[in-house]
Amino acid sequence: QGLKPVVSTESPPLSFGTTSKLASDFPATDSFLGKNKVPDLQTLFQKADGLPVHLKRGVPDKLLYRTTMALTVGGTIYCLIALYMASQPRNQ
Repeated sequence: QGLKPVVSTESPPLSFGTTSKLASDFPATDSFLGKNKVPDLQTLFQKADGLPVHLKRGVPDKLLYRTTMALTVGGTIYCLIALYMASQPRNQ
């Protein structure tokens, strides 16, 4: 008699009837690809103006940077306060 295999030897049925298109199947001139912005951004980021890379694009970058720093400092202060309160014994 022997042992019967637990795993089926047949391949499972296809979930979808058609195969998906590969990225190489699309023509390079499709409208959804848009304009290549890489050369413009390279010239912007490589400009020697003394600014760090994460602030080169102006006001949106400054706003994002300052918001991130404020949340980081605020979260650190909140964690320190929570640790201080957790370290104190409760009064009964």
